[in-house]
This record gives sequence, structure tokens and C-alpha cells, in this order.
Amino acid sequence: MHKHKINPPQTAFDHLELREFQMLASYISEYSGIKMPPTKKTMLEGRLRRRLRATGIATFAEYCRYLFDEDGLESEAIFLIDAVTTNKTDFFREANHFDVLKNVIVPDLAEGGVADLRIWSAACSTGAEPYTMAMVLEEAVEERQLRSYSVLATDLSTDVLASARKGIYPTSMLKPVPAPLRRKYVLEPKDPEMDCMRIHPRLRSRVGFARMNLMDEAYPVEEAVHVIFCRNVLIYFDKPTQAKVLSRLCDCLATGGYLTIGHSETISGFGLPLRMISNTVFQRL
Repeated sequence: MHKHKINPPQTAFDHLELREFQMLASYISEYSGIKMPPTKKTMLEGRLRRRLRATGIATFAEYCRYLFDEDGLESEAIFLIDAVTTNKTDFFREANHFDVLKNVIVPDLAEGGVADLRIWSAACSTGAEPYTMAMVLEEAVEERQLRSYSVLATDLSTDVLASARKGIYPTSMLKPVPAPLRRKYVLEPKDPEMDCMRIHPRLRSRVGFARMNLMDEAYPVEEAVHVIFCRNVLIYFDKPTQAKVLSRLCDCLATGGYLTIGHSETISGFGLPLRMISNTVFQRL
């Protein structure tokens, strides 16, 4: 990490100039695919103030000099991207997708001879999605629909991955989990004063977390997966980027496998080898 002398805390009064915003926005878009229109200038400024305080850099101008003139990007890029990524997530978010997983996808794949199901949560955030997947699939194993399963969970942000690996969540965040599943797969703290719960080790052992950028030319998925959830990510990309990402996801999907996207997203007009099974759920041809 680049060491800076600690300067007086000027960041509260400093503002991001348009030229600096444009440099940062261009880099962020190129690196992560996240669109940064001028309307996001205030948001970026607010999020980067914390980063300036953490590095001891006094002004946005100095931060940009460090990034773009002093080769600071090599060590700082990961923190810059962490600062701008949006990480909204919930257990059983867009719950009908998990109903389709349980009632349509798993039975169809099992009937087609899939006993060991591989599922990928692309853009997993703090882990609510992959752990929800694991709950649904653990039930399928108990009901002898599957022999086993594995969950690959990837995200661009190192911060959220570190949090996801721990599998500890505020009690309120686990309210959407149906009570029977909560009793089986969520552990209460020993200390009743602690307002948090932890995902059962059996589920945590089934989920592998890794940092991955959907902008990469190729995804490090060694074996074709049977199911991909890539939800509420495409909305941050422009159309050409959406097309590339969706095409690469299809390349990672086994024939007959399933892709699920967010309710506000579409694959229309991209000419992908997919057919719609349910609202925002598609099967690979």
C-alpha cells in the first residue's frame, strides 16, 4: 500500500472536479462494466471520502494523481472498485426463482440424469443468495432428488466475499428464511445478547467463494455448470457489455442447464441459445 503522511482532514470540504470524476468513471466502467453517468458524481464522491480517510490522502486531486500518475492503481484498484459496487442482497430475494429451482429445475435435471448438481451464484454479494441456494438444494438431497451439490459463489468485491465466507448475518436479515429451514440451517448465537446468526457449517462447506470479474474475457469455471443465477447485475452494464457477459455465461452452462436473471432484466435481442421457462428463467438449448 502506498504510504502517505497523514494530512489535515480536508476531505469533508474537498469536492471531486468534473475532470477527475470523468477519469475515475472511465476507469471504473472499463474495469468493472459499471456505468458511471454524471448523475453518480455525488455518490462516488461520498463513497471515496471514506477511502481517502483510510489512505490518509487529503484531496480527490491527490488521490487521482496517485492512481493515474504514480501507478497507484496496481494496489488501489481493488479498493476503488469495492467502494463503488452496490451490494444489496437478501435471503430468498425474488423468492419465485427459488420456487422454480426447487419445483422445476431440480426435478428436470434429476430426471435428465444429473445427480451431482453444480450451481453458480455470479455476483453473490455477502452470500445470502448462495446460502439460499444451498438450503434449497440440501432439501433436495434429503428428499433424494439429488445425490449432492456444490455452489460456486463469485463477486468482484473482496469486502463482500470476506463477509460471505463467515456466514454471519443480523437476525433481522434471516427473517425471509422459512421457519423450518431456519431451524435446520441457521445457528443461534451462544450469547443471547448477540443479534446475529450463523449459517450451518454443513451448508458453508458446500459453498466455495472466489473473486471474479464478469468483465474478464473468460470465466474460470472448470466444468460446465447446471444452473447460473446472475441477478440484478446486468442493469449496471450497457447493452454491448450485457451481450458479452450473457454470451460468456451461456458458454459456462451445460446443455439443458438453466440461467436466471433479475426481474428487472432481459435477454431480449441478444440472440442467445436460450428458451424461456418462467419469468426471467431460461434453459440452455
